[in-house]
Amino acid sequence: MPLKTDSIEEPNLNLTPMIDIVFLLIIFFMVGTQFSELERELDVQVPSVAQAQPLIGLPDEIVVNIRRDGEIVLDTQVQSLEQLEQTLVAARQRFKQQAVMIRGDAQVPYQHVASVLSACHRAKIQSVSLATQLMRSQ
Repeated sequence: MPLKTDSIEEPNLNLTPMIDIVFLLIIFFMVGTQFSELERELDVQVPSVAQAQPLIGLPDEIVVNIRRDGEIVLDTQVQSLEQLEQTLVAARQRFKQQAVMIRGDAQVPYQHVASVLSACHRAKIQSVSLATQLMRSQ
């Protein structure tokens, strides 16, 4: 009965790529530290502010819904024309290019839509759009 005499090759771990990565990380952090030291060496007094606001993108447009009975709904809350106008003025003070979309029911009298448009005009909202739906051809 023959016995196997071949030696079993043991697995080995190649550390060369890992050492390369470690050296790259060391170089990266050394260079990064150099830049931060140079920044601290500049003799500049940075101004301070009492209140800082984060930089944000454009706000979403305000959607005003007008129900069939003429109720004005803004963010699921029924509002009067005066309340709507106050809300729009406050929104315009926060962001000058605030956009408004008016979604009137197809059966609502146009007077209600015109009243909301007038409230937008008094609040100095410049970007007003009316929502419509494409007719389906039969």
